[in-house]
Amino acid sequence: MTSELPVAGTSDRDIAAYALRLGDDALILCQRLCAWVTNAPTVEEDLALSNIALDLLGHARTLLSLSGSVDGTDRGDDDLAYRRTEREFRNALLVELPNGDFAVTIARQLAYTHYVGLLYAELAASADERLASFASRAVKEAEYHRLHASQWTVRLGLGTEESRRRMQAGLDHVWPYAAELFEADELTARLDTDGTAVAPAGLRATWQREVGEVLTEAGLTVPEPSWQATGGRSGLHTEAFAPLLAEFQSVFRQYPGGSW
Repeated sequence: MTSELPVAGTSDRDIAAYALRLGDDALILCQRLCAWVTNAPTVEEDLALSNIALDLLGHARTLLSLSGSVDGTDRGDDDLAYRRTEREFRNALLVELPNGDFAVTIARQLAYTHYVGLLYAELAASADERLASFASRAVKEAEYHRLHASQWTVRLGLGTEESRRRMQAGLDHVWPYAAELFEADELTARLDTDGTAVAPAGLRATWQREVGEVLTEAGLTVPEPSWQATGGRSGLHTEAFAPLLAEFQSVFRQYPGGSW
């Protein structure tokens, strides 16, 4: 039976850093998807994207709460969401990309949801009970998110000439940012060695196969980008991130300590 305490060889600092990057991914993507509310192509899609955003918010709150509880600062999820600066966020650059048109958003969702579904499925077997418990619940919601993105990719790819053109353009736009999801670093290497977390590089082949199958069904081409984005895990972000964060934190900063 696993313990609620960190496993041997795993530090609280490592678990906090790992939970923080996953929580930031979910939080920032949630904020991006919220911008589609009342702006999606259909009312049904308004509801679908709202529900996905709510799932991501739940994931973010759990992961940020875990991070703050073990990093020695005793910060809550609100503290980590609203009181950090741009350079303190550790999300992948993919999730902060502007929504673009609907096809760009779906391309971003396709890349992220297939990745996080694989990640959570393996993380459910984590030696750390807290991470395993979270992943066991979150993987079920991630499966719905994956199906949603895959179905829309096929629908747009097999729709009109214009929808196919836009979907391919969306894929080409976001694909250089997908590689960062699978970057290896010292943190994930340490946590993977003792069974606490998942080395993301090991997920890439399965991700490529699954995403490739969706794109083949949709009659689309797998992009082959000539460059790869990086830096988000180190706090280096795109130009689009600062305005997103300013909007996200604006009410909290205008009314610090306020409650509703």
